[in-house]
Amino acid sequence: MRCLSFLLLVSFLLVGDPTRAQHAALPVAATTAAPPTADEVLKEARRVAAKEGKNVLILFHASWCGWCHKMQRAMEEPAMKPLFEQHFVIRWLTVYESPNKKALENPGAEDLLKKHKGADLGIPYFLVFDAKGALLGDSQRAPGENVGCPAQDNEVAHFIGLLRRTTRLTPAELAAIEDRFKKNKS
Repeated sequence: MRCLSFLLLVSFLLVGDPTRAQHAALPVAATTAAPPTADEVLKEARRVAAKEGKNVLILFHASWCGWCHKMQRAMEEPAMKPLFEQHFVIRWLTVYESPNKKALENPGAEDLLKKHKGADLGIPYFLVFDAKGALLGDSQRAPGENVGCPAQDNEVAHFIGLLRRTTRLTPAELAAIEDRFKKNKS
């Protein structure tokens, strides 16, 4: 009997738990909800912005985009995060995913990007709206020139100018953000 119990235990350890294998085989889309539409994201963000007296910062990104990750990391650094969150309701919209990750895209996000003349300009691409939905600014330094994740002096200058116009950040806070984003050069 002891030998049979030992063989069953070894078989179980070698083969694994069959119920776990079934769950692992499920496609990701079957286990997670679909992303919200761009309209739903904007509506929710405007509602929160109106309640909190903030503007809305929409950032278009994709999982494969290194500059998008760099932008997110910079904005989420402990010294930067409170500065952005104090003035913006920040939402990320996923666009331009690779074919195997299309399910991550927010439906309607690409149309929103096109509507605001950001199509074919690369990502990250950002828009600033007031709580009523009026566009206050975007990531185009000049028509057709997306600064993306600001790194070069002229890109950072555009970003700081946009923040100056759309927030109540102090000169010292703007200088701290400027210093941080200039580090993206390296």
